[in-house]
Parts: sequence; C-alpha cells; structure tokens
Amino acid sequence: MKSIILIAPPSAGKGTISKILCEEYHLPHISTGDLLRSSILNDDEQGNYIKQQMNLGNLVSDDIIISLVENRIMDNDCMNGYILDGFPRNLKQAKQYDEFIVKNNIMMGFVVLLDINREEAQKRILGRVSCPNCGAVFNLYSNDTRPRIAGLCDRCGSDLTRREDDNSEAFDIRFSTYLKETKPVVDYYESKGLLYKVNSSNPLSQVLEQVEKIIRREND
Repeated sequence: MKSIILIAPPSAGKGTISKILCEEYHLPHISTGDLLRSSILNDDEQGNYIKQQMNLGNLVSDDIIISLVENRIMDNDCMNGYILDGFPRNLKQAKQYDEFIVKNNIMMGFVVLLDINREEAQKRILGRVSCPNCGAVFNLYSNDTRPRIAGLCDRCGSDLTRREDDNSEAFDIRFSTYLKETKPVVDYYESKGLLYKVNSSNPLSQVLEQVEKIIRREND
C-alpha cells in the first residue's frame, strides 16, 4: 500500500477523509493538527508556543512540524504506509520531506488535493465541532456529518466541543496563509506528476468515492 499525502484548504475535509481511509486500509493517520495538540498537552515551552500560534490562526514553525512528523513516521506502524493529513504545508516542508524519505528508503506514494472554494470552507469551519474523547469530527451545517443528537458524539456519547481557533478571524488568516504557503506545494507535486485533484465541495460520499478510485488505481 502506497502512502498518501492529503492537501487542502482549511475545512476541506482532510481529517474526516483521512480517518475513514485509515480505518478501511489499516493505515496510520498522521495529522499535524493531532501532533501539535498532543505536544500542547506537555505544557512546556514548545507546547505553549504551539498553542499561542494555533489560537492566532498562524502556522507553527517548520522545524517543529518537520521534527514531529519525521519522528512519527519512524514508528513501526508506519512501515507499510501511512496517510499524511496537512503536511507538507509549504515548499520547505515538501522538499525536506523528499530528502527524509530518500534517506530512509521510504516510497513517496501520491498526493491528493481536496479542493474547495473559500465560501464553502468558511461555512464548514464555523459549524465544526469535535469529540475530545474519541476525536470524531462533526459539522452543524452538514447533513452528512451533523451529529444525530445535538451536542453529543455519535460514536461515544461524549459532549462535543468547538476548537478555540474555529472563528471567522482565524479562518481568514488560515485561508490566506494556505494560498500563500500551501498552493505552491500543490504546484510542486503537480509538476512531479504526483498530484490528483478531487472536488471537496461535493457531498462526503462522492469525495470519498473519488479518492478511493485514485487509491485503487495507484495500488493496482
């Protein structure tokens, strides 16, 4: 099974698609957001820095992101492939990742862009809620991902919460940062013939179907 890199603007569905694919294909889900939030729990200088930057809607420094991702990939459960969710976010990260996998004899795999327009992305991010217990993510404005019981997780019944950075001001910063920093990564992988584009504005079932077609074609 080849590894998969998922790239997308804010709230295009990277986390949701990643978790579904990981369960179906038994691949580790490596989310930079999860790695960062885990680091925050350490309550040290690095964790406090990460928390401050995330609350402002800013990107955390490349050195910290790259170190967290590389350490995670070297874990034994990643030997047969993994899904990268939200990494690399800029050209520096992409090129360092290329150097890292070459050095460690890791297959590149392929890249999927979950594309979405700004208006739809903002609507999704303002309606997003998640479960602090099991990590499930829902959206109050989506028929596909709205919780069955308001305020409660469908999977474990825990109270749903909203991330501190899910607000209009932080979204504007994050989307502008995506256009400036991450769009060049899309162009970079497209020039290498590794990029597949999927319209993430479609319903979840359609997006998932398109991604799975790509996976089957790449792994035949």
